[in-house]
Amino acid sequence: MTGNSIAEFLRNRRSVLATNLVEPGPDAETLDAIIEIGLRIPDHSRCGPWRIQIIGKEGQAKLGDFYAMLFAEENDDAPESQIEYWRQRPQVAPVLLAITCHPNQQKIHKIPLWEQVLSGGALCQNILNGVHAFGFAAQWLTEWPAYHPEVLKFLGHDPETEVYGFIFIGTAIEAPNERKRIGADEVVSQWPANT
Repeated sequence: MTGNSIAEFLRNRRSVLATNLVEPGPDAETLDAIIEIGLRIPDHSRCGPWRIQIIGKEGQAKLGDFYAMLFAEENDDAPESQIEYWRQRPQVAPVLLAITCHPNQQKIHKIPLWEQVLSGGALCQNILNGVHAFGFAAQWLTEWPAYHPEVLKFLGHDPETEVYGFIFIGTAIEAPNERKRIGADEVVSQWPANT
């Protein structure tokens, strides 16, 4: 890619709703390459304060059953359609990644938690860029399961673990519509201000 085409690529990256992602998803080799791109991020002092779980179809089904059970237990009046929605939720796209925060406590005195958390956000964004670079589409979501301690335990983490998000990956059914975004004029200023 030339400099201009890379800039255009980044300017046009869009998330696609998880429910609009279908097969094919990236194969194992391509997914490895996407994750490798994801890892090319600022990581002060090589803390590595994140973990990536690849949740395949069998795991997605188990996770969906767990979501449905939790949702039904905690929402007595939930209609079956809502329970089924959450059963299917982690299964809607070909590939699901769970990205979790694991601060490097040995380096926390030197690299504050905030810097380590920011690195995880950069990881998620770079994974989205990697997905897009290989011609696939993705959506980065949290939703209630990301904040539920039982979901964290089910995935093998301490209940206190923070989730950066779940990234759904597949092929877009159709190109997403552009949406209104915050413009630079709304958030950028000069300092000191010109007088």
